[in-house]
Amino acid sequence: MKEIAKNKKALHEYSIIETYEAGIVLKGSETKALRMGRANLKDSFVRIIRGEIFLLNAHIAHLATTHSHYRPDERGARKLLMHRKQIDKLFGSVTRDGYTLIALTIYLNDKNLFKVRVALAKGKNLHDKRETLKKKQADLEAKSAMKNFNKFQQ
Repeated sequence: MKEIAKNKKALHEYSIIETYEAGIVLKGSETKALRMGRANLKDSFVRIIRGEIFLLNAHIAHLATTHSHYRPDERGARKLLMHRKQIDKLFGSVTRDGYTLIALTIYLNDKNLFKVRVALAKGKNLHDKRETLKKKQADLEAKSAMKNFNKFQQ
Protein backbone atom coordinates (compact mmCIF):
# COMPACT_ATOMS: atom_id res chain seq x y z
CA MET A 1 0.00 0.00 0.00
CA LYS A 2 1.49 3.31 -1.13
CA GLU A 3 0.00 6.42 0.43
CA ILE A 4 -0.49 9.26 -2.06
CA ALA A 5 -2.17 12.00 0.01
CA LYS A 6 -3.13 12.29 3.67
CA ASN A 7 -5.54 14.60 5.47
CA LYS A 8 -3.48 15.46 8.56
CA LYS A 9 -5.92 18.11 9.70
CA ALA A 10 -8.75 15.56 9.97
CA LEU A 11 -7.23 13.73 12.93
CA HIS A 12 -6.91 17.02 14.80
CA GLU A 13 -10.40 18.32 13.99
CA TYR A 14 -12.42 15.08 14.29
CA SER A 15 -12.59 11.95 16.40
CA ILE A 16 -12.82 8.96 14.09
CA ILE A 17 -15.70 6.54 14.72
CA GLU A 18 -15.34 4.10 11.82
CA THR A 19 -13.35 3.88 8.57
CA TYR A 20 -14.32 2.52 5.17
CA GLU A 21 -12.51 1.88 1.91
CA ALA A 22 -13.92 3.28 -1.33
CA GLY A 23 -12.80 3.27 -4.94
CA ILE A 24 -12.56 6.55 -6.81
CA VAL A 25 -13.57 7.45 -10.37
CA LEU A 26 -10.73 9.33 -12.09
CA LYS A 27 -9.88 10.64 -15.53
CA GLY A 28 -6.62 9.57 -17.20
CA SER A 29 -4.71 12.74 -16.47
CA GLU A 30 -5.82 12.64 -12.82
CA THR A 31 -4.46 9.12 -12.53
CA LYS A 32 -1.07 10.23 -13.81
CA ALA A 33 -1.08 13.23 -11.46
CA LEU A 34 -1.90 11.00 -8.48
CA ARG A 35 0.93 8.64 -9.38
CA MET A 36 3.21 11.68 -9.28
CA GLY A 37 1.82 12.52 -5.80
CA ARG A 38 0.11 15.78 -6.81
CA ALA A 39 -2.94 15.61 -4.54
CA ASN A 40 -4.13 17.51 -1.47
CA LEU A 41 -6.96 16.48 0.87
CA LYS A 42 -6.65 19.39 3.30
CA ASP A 43 -10.16 20.85 3.01
CA SER A 44 -11.88 17.88 1.39
CA PHE A 45 -15.06 16.24 2.60
CA VAL A 46 -17.48 13.53 1.51
CA ARG A 47 -21.19 13.99 0.76
CA ILE A 48 -23.99 11.64 -0.15
CA ILE A 49 -26.01 13.13 -3.03
CA ARG A 50 -29.03 11.25 -4.44
CA GLY A 51 -27.82 7.90 -3.13
CA GLU A 52 -24.29 8.30 -4.49
CA ILE A 53 -21.20 9.24 -2.55
CA PHE A 54 -18.86 12.02 -3.75
CA LEU A 55 -15.48 13.39 -2.70
CA LEU A 56 -15.68 17.18 -2.80
CA ASN A 57 -13.02 19.88 -2.66
CA ALA A 58 -10.08 17.48 -3.05
CA HIS A 59 -7.32 19.07 -5.12
CA ILE A 60 -5.59 16.99 -7.79
CA ALA A 61 -3.16 19.23 -9.69
CA HIS A 62 -2.60 19.12 -13.46
CA LEU A 63 0.58 17.85 -15.01
CA ALA A 64 2.40 19.99 -17.55
CA THR A 65 1.91 17.26 -20.16
CA THR A 66 -1.90 17.29 -19.87
CA HIS A 67 -3.64 18.65 -22.95
CA SER A 68 -5.45 21.92 -22.28
CA HIS A 69 -8.78 20.72 -23.75
CA TYR A 70 -8.90 17.56 -21.63
CA ARG A 71 -8.03 19.04 -18.25
CA PRO A 72 -10.63 18.10 -15.65
CA ASP A 73 -11.51 20.50 -12.84
CA GLU A 74 -8.81 20.36 -10.15
CA ARG A 75 -11.30 20.69 -7.29
CA GLY A 76 -14.25 19.01 -9.01
CA ALA A 77 -16.52 16.41 -7.45
CA ARG A 78 -15.22 12.86 -7.79
CA LYS A 79 -17.53 9.91 -7.42
CA LEU A 80 -16.59 7.27 -4.87
CA LEU A 81 -17.46 3.61 -5.34
CA MET A 82 -19.01 1.77 -2.40
CA HIS A 83 -21.66 -0.89 -1.93
CA ARG A 84 -25.25 0.32 -1.68
CA LYS A 85 -25.68 -1.12 1.84
CA GLN A 86 -22.60 0.76 3.07
CA ILE A 87 -23.83 4.02 1.55
CA ASP A 88 -27.26 3.57 3.15
CA LYS A 89 -25.65 2.83 6.52
CA LEU A 90 -23.47 5.93 6.27
CA PHE A 91 -26.43 8.06 5.19
CA GLY A 92 -28.38 6.89 8.26
CA SER A 93 -25.48 7.70 10.58
CA VAL A 94 -24.96 11.13 9.07
CA THR A 95 -28.63 12.17 9.17
CA ARG A 96 -29.65 10.54 12.45
CA ASP A 97 -26.57 10.81 14.66
CA GLY A 98 -25.05 14.02 13.30
CA TYR A 99 -21.74 12.52 12.17
CA THR A 100 -19.73 13.81 9.22
CA LEU A 101 -17.90 12.00 6.44
CA ILE A 102 -14.29 12.94 5.72
CA ALA A 103 -11.56 11.59 3.47
CA LEU A 104 -8.48 10.49 5.40
CA THR A 105 -6.12 9.20 2.72
CA ILE A 106 -5.79 8.38 -0.97
CA TYR A 107 -3.59 5.37 -1.58
CA LEU A 108 -2.66 2.68 -4.08
CA ASN A 109 -3.68 -0.80 -2.97
CA ASP A 110 -1.93 -4.08 -3.77
CA LYS A 111 -3.74 -4.40 -7.10
CA ASN A 112 -2.50 -0.94 -8.18
CA LEU A 113 -5.94 0.69 -7.85
CA PHE A 114 -6.54 4.05 -6.20
CA LYS A 115 -8.62 3.87 -3.05
CA VAL A 116 -9.88 6.49 -0.61
CA ARG A 117 -10.14 5.82 3.11
CA VAL A 118 -13.41 7.46 4.20
CA ALA A 119 -14.10 8.02 7.89
CA LEU A 120 -17.31 8.47 9.82
CA ALA A 121 -16.29 11.14 12.31
CA LYS A 122 -17.60 13.45 14.99
CA GLY A 123 -16.28 16.99 15.35
CA LYS A 124 -14.15 17.77 18.38
CA ASN A 125 -14.75 20.65 20.74
CA LEU A 126 -11.93 23.05 21.63
CA HIS A 127 -11.19 21.34 24.97
CA ASP A 128 -11.01 17.94 23.23
CA LYS A 129 -8.41 19.32 20.83
CA ARG A 130 -6.38 20.66 23.74
CA GLU A 131 -6.52 17.28 25.48
CA THR A 132 -5.23 15.47 22.41
CA LEU A 133 -2.40 17.99 22.01
CA LYS A 134 -1.42 17.55 25.68
CA LYS A 135 -1.53 13.76 25.32
CA LYS A 136 0.57 13.89 22.15
CA GLN A 137 3.13 16.15 23.84
CA ALA A 138 3.30 13.84 26.89
CA ASP A 139 3.83 10.81 24.64
CA LEU A 140 6.68 12.57 22.83
CA GLU A 141 8.33 13.52 26.14
CA ALA A 142 7.99 9.97 27.45
CA LYS A 143 9.44 8.53 24.27
CA SER A 144 12.43 10.89 24.37
CA ALA A 145 13.00 10.16 28.07
CA MET A 146 13.02 6.41 27.35
CA LYS A 147 15.45 6.98 24.48
CA ASN A 148 17.80 8.99 26.70
CA PHE A 149 17.52 6.43 29.50
CA ASN A 150 18.42 3.59 27.12
CA LYS A 151 21.34 5.62 25.75
CA PHE A 152 22.85 6.07 29.24
CA GLN A 153 22.33 2.39 30.16
CA GLN A 154 24.68 1.26 27.39
